[in-house]
Amino acid sequence: MAMNQARVGLLVAAALMLLPLTAAAQPKQPAEKPQPEPGADPQPGKDPDPGADPATDPSVATDPVTPPDGAPATGGLEELCAIDPDACKAIDIDAAAKRDLNPEIYAVQQIYALRRLRFELNPYAGLTLNDQFVSHTAVGLATNFYITNVIGVGLNANVYFNSPSAFNSQTSRAARIGQSITEYQWNANANFLYVPVYGKFAGFSDFIFHYDIFVVGGVGAISTRPIAVVDPDNRTFDWQPKVTFNVGGGIRIFFNRWFGVTAEIRDYIFPDELENPTIAEGVDANGIPLAQDPATWLAEEVSWTNHVQAQLGLSFFLPPSWEYRLPK
Repeated sequence: MAMNQARVGLLVAAALMLLPLTAAAQPKQPAEKPQPEPGADPQPGKDPDPGADPATDPSVATDPVTPPDGAPATGGLEELCAIDPDACKAIDIDAAAKRDLNPEIYAVQQIYALRRLRFELNPYAGLTLNDQFVSHTAVGLATNFYITNVIGVGLNANVYFNSPSAFNSQTSRAARIGQSITEYQWNANANFLYVPVYGKFAGFSDFIFHYDIFVVGGVGAISTRPIAVVDPDNRTFDWQPKVTFNVGGGIRIFFNRWFGVTAEIRDYIFPDELENPTIAEGVDANGIPLAQDPATWLAEEVSWTNHVQAQLGLSFFLPPSWEYRLPK
C-alpha cells in the first residue's frame, strides 16, 4: 500500500514539472488593441507610429496641407508664375494662346512607302562607265515585285546604241594597231533584290525625303558582236547571244508614296569574243586569201568582259496606295 502511494506521488510531481514547459512552448499571442469607435479622434498627445500606413492607421493625419498665407493651391499657370514671376511678365499669355500652330510633326514615323506585295515599274537610261573606246548608251525597263518589304524579284532589259571612238579607228587604219572592241544589241536579266537600308533626310528647309538603298544581282543574256577595227575591209561579224551575270546597287528617293527617282550602278559580266588583233597571211588551197576566212577573224581565247553601267530612272509603285495593318 505504501509502495502504491509513493508511485502516485511521483507521477503527480512529474506532471507538475511538465506544465510550465508546455506553457512555454505555445506561441505568444499578440495583445488585442482596442478599436476606436467610428468618427472618434485619436488619443491626444500620442504620436503616430512612423511605420504606420495612413490608409489603415487612423492615428496618421490625412488633412490636406494648406499653402502659405492660407491661400488654396489653384494649380496650372498660377503655380508656374508663383515659381518664376519674371518669365510670366516676359510672355504675353493671351497672345501666345492665340498664335497659329504648325500641325506637322517630324518625328520617327512609320515607313513612308511600303513595298510589300507591290509592283515597281522602272524606266531608265544607262551610260557606260568603263569603256573609253566605245560608248554603249542604253534605254531600259525594269519590273520588280516585292515579296516582303525588303525582298523582291524582277526582270530588266536594255537596248543599246553604240558609238565607237574615232581615235581608235583612225589609229588602227593608219598603223594596223588598235584595241579590240565590242558593240551590244540587247540585254535581258532575271534579278533578285534586297533592301537593307531605309531612311530619310531633310532638304529645302521644309521637305523631308524618304529613301532606300538596295542591292541587286541576277543572270540573263546579252547579244554582242566585235567591231571590225584591225581589218574592217575583210571582216564582218554577226550578233551572238551570250550568258551574262550582273550585280549592283542603287538608291531610290521617294517624292510621294508611289513615285520616286532611282540611281543605280550595275556591272554586267559575260564571256565575250573579241576580234583577232593579227591578220592572217597567205592563201588557202583554193587561192583565197586567209584574211578573208571567217575562222581567222576571232581571237583564240574568250575574254571576260565587265560592262559597268550607270542608270538613272523613275520608279512607279502599283497599287499607288495601301492601308497599314497594325498589331492590336
